[in-house]
Amino acid sequence: MPHVFLAVWALLTTLPLVWAVLSSFKSDDEILTDPWSLPSRLRWENWARAWTSAHIGQYFLNSAVVVTGALTLTMLFGAMAAYVLARYKFRGNRIVYYAFVGGMMFPVFLALVPLFFVVRNLGLLGTLPGLTLVYAAYSLPFTVFFLTAFFRTLPGTVAEAAMVDGCGHFGLFFRVMLPMARPGLISVGIFNFLFQWNQYVLPIVLMQGEGAEDRWVLAQGLTALAVNEGYQGDFSGLFAGMTIAMLPVLFGYLLFHRQVQAGLSAGQLR
Repeated sequence: MPHVFLAVWALLTTLPLVWAVLSSFKSDDEILTDPWSLPSRLRWENWARAWTSAHIGQYFLNSAVVVTGALTLTMLFGAMAAYVLARYKFRGNRIVYYAFVGGMMFPVFLALVPLFFVVRNLGLLGTLPGLTLVYAAYSLPFTVFFLTAFFRTLPGTVAEAAMVDGCGHFGLFFRVMLPMARPGLISVGIFNFLFQWNQYVLPIVLMQGEGAEDRWVLAQGLTALAVNEGYQGDFSGLFAGMTIAMLPVLFGYLLFHRQVQAGLSAGQLR
């Protein structure tokens, strides 16, 4: 019975993705008249039209810049904070830890208005660096929560041996403990990537001002494409844009799915 349930779940998850990819190679007539058939030929011009005419290429580049910067900041500072909270005892340790945990329960919508004014007062409204910092800030609570539990499972004897051999605290973290935490880092990195790549509410609020359209991220661009192309009837271009947006997520999971599974199960096995 569990296998049947998993098979049904896999079909429900996979079929919409496959249908969207196949539709990106069809003409508008094929999509409207026979949506479940295979494309008569591969129409790569749909992708080219979405990439250039719909500016998906520019939005894709903006998303890549923002997510790369935000993911780097999140993983670096999140891992450092989690390591200190997990391996060092000091006054206020639990207060800091629960402050991060509490951040996970704070809805994004409640902070949109004050966040808008804070970013505007810093002169970062409508800029990619401003969006990068906000993405990193919102990803830190989950990252610290996840990695703190993971760092606690790492053997303390290895750290003690490294300290005896003359390794300092910074060297111990970057040269010993961080490589040992690779499965957990990859797992939480994938989750953060999905959150940041698919984020829509924060860019809508923060990417305001003159010329902000040139700095839109992919979620905003796809929404504008869906509205504009919906009236024009260019459904093939819309599906091509959606497929382009999905490719990094699919490739990322295919490359790291074993590490994700290992990271999620590591804490339970130990």
